[in-house]
Amino acid sequence: MGLAQPLLGAIEALGFTTPTPVQAQAVPAAMLGGDWMVSSKTGSGKTAAFLIPTLNVLMNEDTSKLSHAVGPRILVLCPTRELAAQVSTDAINLVKQARGIRIATVVGGMPFPKQIASLKGAAVVIATPGRLLDLANRRQLRLDNVACLVVDEADRMLDLGFAEDLEAIHDLCRSRSQTLMFSATFAPRIMQLASSLMNEPGRLELATAQDKHSEITQTLHWVDGFAHKRKLLAHWLADTSIDQALVFTSTQADADLLAGELEAEGHAAAALHGAMPQAVRNRRLKSLRDGRIRVLVATDVAARGIDVPTISHVINFGLPMKAEDYVHRIGRTGRAGRSGIAVTLAEYRDRSKIMAIERYTQQRLAPSEILGLEPKPQVRREGGGRNDGRGFGDKPRSFSDKPRSFGDKPRSFGDKPRPTFGDRPARSFGDSAPRTFDAKPRFSADAPRRQFGEGSGDSRPGRSSSGDSRPPRRDDR
Repeated sequence: MGLAQPLLGAIEALGFTTPTPVQAQAVPAAMLGGDWMVSSKTGSGKTAAFLIPTLNVLMNEDTSKLSHAVGPRILVLCPTRELAAQVSTDAINLVKQARGIRIATVVGGMPFPKQIASLKGAAVVIATPGRLLDLANRRQLRLDNVACLVVDEADRMLDLGFAEDLEAIHDLCRSRSQTLMFSATFAPRIMQLASSLMNEPGRLELATAQDKHSEITQTLHWVDGFAHKRKLLAHWLADTSIDQALVFTSTQADADLLAGELEAEGHAAAALHGAMPQAVRNRRLKSLRDGRIRVLVATDVAARGIDVPTISHVINFGLPMKAEDYVHRIGRTGRAGRSGIAVTLAEYRDRSKIMAIERYTQQRLAPSEILGLEPKPQVRREGGGRNDGRGFGDKPRSFSDKPRSFGDKPRSFGDKPRPTFGDRPARSFGDSAPRTFDAKPRFSADAPRRQFGEGSGDSRPGRSSSGDSRPPRRDDR
């Protein structure tokens, strides 16, 4: 490919002999210049695909000028701190045999003074957008000398709400000559972002969401509830063939709780999520790479940026909120041609999420069962569905095999038919003595009728105080 000798020496020292498909196409294309959009599945070598051509340009420049340049020449943007740290590690390994090329990492959760000191003379800056803009707004970093901007995991950038930050960074380094954008797929929202950041980009599409992960065995287990799910997790973690396992949960609280329970059960387990200080996250990732942690319980913050070859199993204890995150989760295993196993534990109420994953990947997750840990049979509810192992019954619920008829025979009460109104004897009202009332009348016709106003001084209007025998008016109510 015509690479600089220091870069070739570093590649050989890392044990790389043959480029992956994305590297074979993206490296020569980027070295030709111009803007490029590249899509490739997880674990295919995208990081080296953009680091090799950009670092090669720096190695062909005068290194003395690089050390005195104001601001970086290459800027790489990553959506998460873990991914930025991984890219930074790869970049440092690739420049070990070159002199005068410094790498700086700028991410949130780290002290400002230390990062500001690392930026001095750095030719390559790998950053998350938020902290990068903080330093630029404080005038601690200038971006007008950037020659190449790389946006890694562009789809995740939009998920995390970095669209406005990307536009602001684009304005700060408008004088650049090249932009490289890497994403899992070229969805419409990615195309819209590309149109605002790039100039007539070329496209290299080596993967889509529907590509099958042939090196990853995917398994689906239906569970009855949390207790059943924990038993299945314990069954899988007891497998001696597991080198290291990455267990995904839906929330940070679940990650802490589950990691604590697994550690109490004797597993070398630890949690990882976004609420932890960056120093703690770095230590736990280092422990994972060093083999001191066998089970890492994490949220989707770990779905990107963790490249540990010994992760043999990915277990979805909690399902992802978005179907595309499932692809990135299982991509933490089976990387760089290795094989892996991805296990998904889902309750019947999660059927809609499973179907969304199947629609996104256009692949069916075939359910499987473990002897002794089978889920309880589910009765199909009214409303339809199919019996495909997803908790539906074999046939629709019915109250009777024969339609109910009300005209076949009369309803019966006991052994006698219900009587009709014509069979009843006629009721007689003369059989009993007539009702009598008190012989003394309550009112007497001979008694003088009391007139309003007599003896009371009542002189309300509409009332007559004379001998008028008409009934009193009642409109005063």
